[in-house]
Formats: sequence, C-alpha cells, structure tokens
Amino acid sequence: MEAAFQYVNEFRENVLGFCNNIYNAEGGTHLTGFKTTFTTVMNNYARELGILKEKDANFTGADIRNGMTAVVSIKHPAPRFEGQTKTKLDNQDAAKATGKVTGEEIVLYFDRNLEVLKSILACAEKSAKIRKTEEKAKTNLLTKQKYSFDSNGKLANCEKRDPSVCEIFIVEGDSAGGSAKTARDRSFQAILPIRGKILNVEKATIDKVLANAEIKTMINAFGCGFSEGYGNDFDITKLRYDKIIIMADADVDGAHISTLLLTLFYRFMPDLIYEGHVYIAMPPLYKAMPSKGKEEYLYDDKALERYRKTHKGPFTLQRYKGLGEMDAQQLWETTLNPVTRRLRLVEIEDARMASEVTEVLMGTEVPPRKAFIYDHARDAELDV
Repeated sequence: MEAAFQYVNEFRENVLGFCNNIYNAEGGTHLTGFKTTFTTVMNNYARELGILKEKDANFTGADIRNGMTAVVSIKHPAPRFEGQTKTKLDNQDAAKATGKVTGEEIVLYFDRNLEVLKSILACAEKSAKIRKTEEKAKTNLLTKQKYSFDSNGKLANCEKRDPSVCEIFIVEGDSAGGSAKTARDRSFQAILPIRGKILNVEKATIDKVLANAEIKTMINAFGCGFSEGYGNDFDITKLRYDKIIIMADADVDGAHISTLLLTLFYRFMPDLIYEGHVYIAMPPLYKAMPSKGKEEYLYDDKALERYRKTHKGPFTLQRYKGLGEMDAQQLWETTLNPVTRRLRLVEIEDARMASEVTEVLMGTEVPPRKAFIYDHARDAELDV
C-alpha cells in the first residue's frame, strides 16, 4: 500500500484511489480505510493539543480533509469490484490494510513535524466553524415558506408555479425595481431588487457570504439551495425559474454589479450557468426621436453611428443613464417583453480559464489584477 497527500489552498478534497495501477473512479474500501483512520488520528491529536475540548464534538472527515489532495494505491492479488462498471473496490481486507499502514505511518510523520500538524488542525477548526455556520443558515432557509416574499418584502413573485415558464429579474436599485414591478407581466415574471453592489464572494469567507442579506434573499428566491463545502445541497431540479436575468444599468457601475453577481453564481451555483439559466438584459443606451417617423431604441454607440448615417432629417436623442429613468411602458418594451427585448446568455467555454480569470480579477491579490489590466488595456471598451 502506498499513499501520498498534500494540502492545497482550495475549499474541497480530492482523494483518488488505485488498485493494481487501475483508477477506481468510485473509490472503495481502500479509500474508506485511509479516510477513517486519518480522521481518527487527527481527532486524537486535536484533543491531545487542546484544540478540541472535552465537551467539543470531533471534527468530521470532511473538516479534516478540506483542502487535501491525496492518492492511495494498493496492490491486491484478488481484487473484487462492486456493480457493473467495476469502478469501486469491494475487498474488506483492503480497508484493514490501508487503515493499519495509514495509522502507523502518519503518526511517525506528524510526531516529527508538529508545525505541519498544527496547520492542518487549524484548517480543520476553521472548516468546522464554516460548516456550522452554513448548517445554521440552511436551517433558517428551510423554515421559510416555499413561495414567499423575502424577509424584507422586496421579492415580487410571479403567479405561475411552473418553473419552465417563469423568470426572475435581479434589478439594481429600488427605483428601477419599482418600475420593473409595474411594467412586468406578473403571471410569469418575478422581480427582485438588490441594494447596489453585492458582496465580492471571491474575497470573502464563506461565513460572510452566507451572512450577507442580499445573497440569502437570492438563495431563498431561487429555491435550489447553495453549493459550497459541506452542505452541498444545491439541486438544479428545484430551481423555481427557467431564466435568471440580471438587469443592471448600461454603464460601468452596472457592469460591475453584473460581474459581482456572475462571480457569485459561478463560484457557488455553477450549474445555473452550465445549464443555461443565467442571462444579462441588454437595456438600450439611447432613444432616437425623429421629427418625422418612428422612434427607435439604440442599444450601443455603434447602433447610434449607424442611425446617424442612415437617418435623414433632424432627431432628438435621449440617453438613458439608468433603468430608473425609464417609465414602466419603456421598460416593458425594451427589457421585459419577451418579443422585443434583448438578452445575452451567459456561457462558459473554458472552465479552467474562467476560474483563473475570476480569481485574478475578483480575488484578493492586487499585482496579478494590475498586470491583467495593463496587458488588456487596449481591449477595453470605455464608457466615457
């Protein structure tokens, strides 16, 4: 039996099992023996060092393995596998063998490397705290009625209960939210106003994320749970709306708010994006009102240039600085009406690149973000 493990700065575990050099995708008894023994030994150390008091419950296996990347490989003369796919080892003696070796060897290592041990236990202690915070937050969410207004009474829900036809608009600001509530088709369109820029989840700890009022309101409204760490109760089949539409102003602040919301969805509800449920509304920047002829909405500066080249005669140009400047009828025509509106579907083509760019642009490290901005300065479309 051979095993190697390392802790990395990620909020998950990645433990792989091999038997006779064949990868066991579903794990098996060899991984069970390794995980169980590792958890037991680490809890014993935690009590010996006073990290866990007498009245404290043990750390869970997930607490201790949070951030662990490990490979467990065994050689077995007569391996037996479960199921038709043969990807899960079923030999009970494998659990005993891996447990015995793990229990002997990690004690020898940690007795000589006390600082490494303390670092791992500190991470386990933090993970346990986050898990308890998350469980408490979920309990609070589950006690709420299924189709209710949020605690602040801001969610204006729709009348229909068939998720395939329902859509929810996340609207920036109370003024735009008020117009949207008036303009919407209340039979299938729900409106959720948010207060400005939400928490940047890429920089925040999970307990702060779960404590944020705007994020809790969205979790409650969507109804499909929250995917992070230990709870991992996200279930896309429980989503109450087929379309989640981000409706922000067509300016830099609006783009920033959209980015913060997309970061939240990508990090904690990624299936919303992968399954094609997240959209960005495209409100117009201008309204051209000619002295003769039909008024026309223009959605960007290029459309304005084309209009100026093709339109003959004088016209008045109105620039919309925000959604709140539109009346209910204009908001319905440009942004809410399924027949005339423009929506942009949010898609992920390269998951690894998306993760790396999100970390650079929204994370805590400033130098990589500065370098990225310098490298791509000429690609920016400035709103000046």
